[in-house]
Amino acid sequence: MPKAIKGDLQDPYFYWWCLTFLTMAPSGVLVECDPSIKAIILKIDQDKHDYIVEDLDDQTLVIKENRLSSLKARLEEELSNTQQMPEDSGSD
Repeated sequence: MPKAIKGDLQDPYFYWWCLTFLTMAPSGVLVECDPSIKAIILKIDQDKHDYIVEDLDDQTLVIKENRLSSLKARLEEELSNTQQMPEDSGSD
């Protein structure tokens, strides 16, 4: 988690820095999920770092707002690939 930045907004340089920082900061969506789902999201993001803005704790991430729908599609695809089909019990 980023640390708080202390400064005087009366200082023109600090004020300019704050405005620059805020306009450059990517907008994000807070996502709370099960740790197992978070592990899959981290795996999806590990190569290109296209989705995650901040990893907050074991169940919370900040995801880039403009990439959320793409991440949902990738997550659904990953989950469908890992789901096991129920075995036939053989009792008729």
